[in-house]
Amino acid sequence: MNSPCDLPNEISKIHILGIGGTAMAGLAGLFSAIGKEVRGSDSQAPYPPMGTLLAELGIPVSHPYSKANLDYKPDLAVIGNVIRKTNEEAMAVLEQGIPYMSMPEALRHFFLRGKTSVVVSGTHGKTTTTSLVAHLLAEHNHDPGFLVGGIPLNFCRNFRFGGGRFFVVEGDEYDTAFFDKTPKFWHYEPKAGIITNIEYDHADIYKDLGQIVGVFREFARLLPKGAPLVIPHGDKVVEEATKGSDAKIVTFGLNEGDFCAKDIRLDEAGSVFDLYVRGERYGTFRLPLLGLHNLKNCLAAVALVHQIIEPVRLREALLTFKGVKKRQEVVGSV
Repeated sequence: MNSPCDLPNEISKIHILGIGGTAMAGLAGLFSAIGKEVRGSDSQAPYPPMGTLLAELGIPVSHPYSKANLDYKPDLAVIGNVIRKTNEEAMAVLEQGIPYMSMPEALRHFFLRGKTSVVVSGTHGKTTTTSLVAHLLAEHNHDPGFLVGGIPLNFCRNFRFGGGRFFVVEGDEYDTAFFDKTPKFWHYEPKAGIITNIEYDHADIYKDLGQIVGVFREFARLLPKGAPLVIPHGDKVVEEATKGSDAKIVTFGLNEGDFCAKDIRLDEAGSVFDLYVRGERYGTFRLPLLGLHNLKNCLAAVALVHQIIEPVRLREALLTFKGVKKRQEVVGSV
């Protein structure tokens, strides 16, 4: 494939194949935020919320896929992992010699270089945890960039360019593109990370849990020596995946872990808990999200943020977290 080294010096027009996907639409928004002319294509008109987002941004979307969608001669094509190598439009990109990249490559090349990349991974809880990390950093005036696989209600969009040094990415282990079968999160050059949990998933590309543990093991090894990697306390699968990593392992959990919640009280508004940091009581906090699973997501985010900034407004920041669209979202009452 054409590597970033093969890119033209001036890139003003960018075409995104598979633009209706959550990450691809968010990437389109990031490109738009830095002044690029962005267009895209998909098999059909994107539906909400991504279709709404693209319309608000004024990004034209062509459908279905066709080589005619490239007649405006883009400088770069970004090809989503939903695109097969037999796709008419993707084939035209290759035939016409248009430089192309995957979504993870484009994110790294244009938005992660020079930033502190914070990557949130795991089978469950990635979107909520990523959104909360971004929210906590924003509430402490760090103006983070982010790309999330859902719509954080505090930001109303799943992307932000950000002017600060942090860029928070929801990273998953699915493959990158038809021309790159490595996991997406291997591309993000993490300087800090979270693994929420690891279970067997993506049965179409992984034969068993062992293969998934293997790709997480490589992810953990990408972190620089001493960089924080937050994992669940006592999780044998995750512990196996992080063996051999030079990262600084920080654990979270309910009643146990470096960052743990004790004296947990659940009510109709969420949870109240005492936070302990390495055995010392840190204070009483409220999380306005329901369920112990969300409390675990919260602990992972809090543990990570504690490693990279001094979270002096943690209590207030947690209270103002609104969650993620379509995840326990209150839409009305009867």
